[in-house]
Amino acid sequence: MNGVASLTATAPLQVKRVKRNISGVLLLDKPAGPSSNGALQQVKRLYQAAKAGHTGNLDPIATGLLPLCFGEATKFSQFLLDSNKSYQAQIKFGQTTTTGDAEGQILTQQPVDLSRAQVEVVLGDFVGRISQVPPMYSALKYQGRALYSYARAGIEVERQPREVIIHDLRVDAFVGDELSITVSCSKGTYIRVLAEDIGRALGCGAFLKALRRTGSGSFGLEQAVTLPQLEAMDMEQRDALLLPPDCLLQGLEAVTLDAGSAYYLGQGQSIWRPKQSVGTTVRVYDDSERFLGIGEVTNDGKLAPKRLVVTTAQG
Repeated sequence: MNGVASLTATAPLQVKRVKRNISGVLLLDKPAGPSSNGALQQVKRLYQAAKAGHTGNLDPIATGLLPLCFGEATKFSQFLLDSNKSYQAQIKFGQTTTTGDAEGQILTQQPVDLSRAQVEVVLGDFVGRISQVPPMYSALKYQGRALYSYARAGIEVERQPREVIIHDLRVDAFVGDELSITVSCSKGTYIRVLAEDIGRALGCGAFLKALRRTGSGSFGLEQAVTLPQLEAMDMEQRDALLLPPDCLLQGLEAVTLDAGSAYYLGQGQSIWRPKQSVGTTVRVYDDSERFLGIGEVTNDGKLAPKRLVVTTAQG
């Protein structure tokens, strides 16, 4: 009886949730509040995904397009990290802050007396190749630590200027001391720094009040889904939103291989591929249109595997 009593008193077993080996790309409309990694972890839990990463950091106050990669798609995330981005930004003139955005404490304050014509003339100076000094409140590493960790400790680290490209910069609205702009730019552009530099050029100071990413590479915000929408879906509906991993590589030439060549490439061997330019990176498919990964044409005219996908069942 004692043995039976002891068995009945045993606590119920905890069932461990199994991680799913899914692969694909989700376009998330990130809300203000969480960091990019925080938003990623929320979505990763919803999908019960074994592996995930994001493709371009958005500050906690920023909203908008945050592409998330799962499984095999993470192998190609760098292609989206390196792509152009577009933003809608709101800049407040007459004040500067410790962080360059609305989260910081006000450092300076002065009256604003600007016309739209003055603002547009100065904005023209920021189109093209410009130099930016990365902000202290950023995730860039210095001696193994993120710059923001030094900033929070009151330590200023010397940063080298970086060249970025502003492809397009236009005024959407200018009312009082607030300017709304649309920006198209290269990777690595800090919109916070752009806001501060515009304010400095106008002689009144400025900080970034709000930011929304509207585009990343060929992807637009109209394709994105919100966290509440994801939470309201079942797993089958969430999975239906995932784009295939090769959607990240649409800028690369596509090469289709016969069954034999596809087999040898999958074994890590280079294959003969005439009429391809040396150094070219291509996306590779087999003759049933299955995506195999990316390859690179070597000096001897062969196609060498560069990054291949592992085909696994989802679920």
